[in-house]
Amino acid sequence: MPINELRSISMFAKAVELGSIRKAAQAQGVSAQAATQAIAMLEKHLGVRLLHRTTRSLALTEEGQQFLEDAQPALATLERAVNTARAGKEGIAGPLRIVGPKSSFAGILMPLLDAFCQAHPEVRPDVALDDGIGDWVLDRVDVGFRIGASAQDGVISRRLFPIQLIVCAAPEYLARYGIPTTIEELSTHRCSVFRHPVSGKVLPWYLTVDGKVEQRHFPPAFYSNDTELELQAVLSGQVIGQVANLSAAPHIRSGRLIPLLLSQLSTPFALHLYYGSRQALPVRVRAFLDLTLEKLRDTPELVLSEQELATAHDKFSQICLHGQ
Repeated sequence: MPINELRSISMFAKAVELGSIRKAAQAQGVSAQAATQAIAMLEKHLGVRLLHRTTRSLALTEEGQQFLEDAQPALATLERAVNTARAGKEGIAGPLRIVGPKSSFAGILMPLLDAFCQAHPEVRPDVALDDGIGDWVLDRVDVGFRIGASAQDGVISRRLFPIQLIVCAAPEYLARYGIPTTIEELSTHRCSVFRHPVSGKVLPWYLTVDGKVEQRHFPPAFYSNDTELELQAVLSGQVIGQVANLSAAPHIRSGRLIPLLLSQLSTPFALHLYYGSRQALPVRVRAFLDLTLEKLRDTPELVLSEQELATAHDKFSQICLHGQ
């Protein structure tokens, strides 16, 4: 197949994928005029019209739909061959588009990126952290992280580790206001609540009651739409909070936070990794996925064991009991 013909087919497929010849031209690094001419030449060569197009939109003809379905497997095979050849010549390089939650996630992602970029300095991370749920395809994401599995069709999801929601407080708070021993006692305490930064909705606390996770609301003494600020409010001794293990783990281990109501701890969610086709992944994307699974899947660094939680709770209780 002549190279110009192959480029025309690729341009046609890209225009359909992006819904615009102009966007396809930008993605392929050519002018809109050149992209239009390439598709027109392909239609002339085939002797059929592939697209209905206006200045604002385009749509496949029946012939175009059939041609696209027939061409896509071959294009995917060719893309894999090109990526393999480039990887052999250039190593792991190029842009890496990553999305993830803004809340409490930067401290988890940055060590991964640091290790990856140390090993592969030619990779250029392009990271967008947002608590909203975007469109994986339209955003052209290579790798995504989300609390909860992605519901989007065509996206592969891998569970990394559970999100533990732990009721905890600083020793200073507990010395001042006492230690709650039941869920009902929380209503008399200074509780923090989280307001979702996108929807504005006040989120409940998730507590395990009789083996089932229940949602409970408590009179708030502190609102925040930022998990880091909420964590600092709890650490300062201003409030008692329900903090995720992503943020709480190092502070519980150091004794700066005391886990409470351990039988009510819940894990209603998990952090998931998601990505596109298993067959057409660039080498840099596959390498980052492998590193992420190696470092984060059920990592004991971020998931507190029952024994750790019980030891942290009992140690503080014994200190209070003996008045030390």
